[in-house]
Amino acid sequence: MTLTTTLGTADWVALFAHFLGLSLLAVGGAITTAPDMHRFLVQDKGWLTDPQFSASIAIAQAAPGPNVLFIALLGWNVGLNAGGVPLAVLGMALCMMGILLPSTTLTYVAARWGHANRELRAVRAFKQGMAPVVVALLVATGWILATAHGYDLANWRLWAVAAVTTVIVWRTRIHLLVLLAAGAALGAAGWV
Repeated sequence: MTLTTTLGTADWVALFAHFLGLSLLAVGGAITTAPDMHRFLVQDKGWLTDPQFSASIAIAQAAPGPNVLFIALLGWNVGLNAGGVPLAVLGMALCMMGILLPSTTLTYVAARWGHANRELRAVRAFKQGMAPVVVALLVATGWILATAHGYDLANWRLWAVAAVTTVIVWRTRIHLLVLLAAGAALGAAGWV
C-alpha cells in the first residue's frame, strides 16, 4: 500500500529539522531513534504507512553497508509518496543530511576532547552510564518493529521466533547472517 501526499516547503523544512534534532539523540546509532521517526512519519504526519516504515528498516538492515541507510530509504519513500523520483531524491538528501550533520560534527569535537581527557573520572563515568541508555533505545526500536503487525498473539510463531532469536543472540556467538537465513527459511516454508 502506498500513500499519495502533498508536501509544501514548510513540510520539507519540518522533515529536515526533525532529523536534525534526532541526530543528537542517536546515541548508539540512528536505529535507536526509529521509534520517534515512526511517531513523526507514520502517526503524526501520515507521510508513510506502517509497512513502508518497517520495510525501509528491514531492507536497509539486510543490505550491506552502513546501518544508517534506513534513513535514506525513509526519506526516499516520503518523497515518492509526495510526487515521484525528484522528490524522493530530495527527501533522501534532507533526511540523510539532517541525521548526519549534527551528530558527525558533535562526534568529531567530542571524540577529540574525550581522547585528550580520557583519564578524567567524569569521562569514564559518562561512558559507563550511556550503556543502559543505548540498550533501552534498542529495546524500544525492537518493540516497534516486532509489533508492526499488531499485538495479536495468534502470531505466536512469529513471537516464538523473535524470542528464540533474542536468546541466541544474547547467549551465543552465532553470526547474525545465519539467524537471518534461518528466519528466511522459516518464512519460505510458511512457518511464520
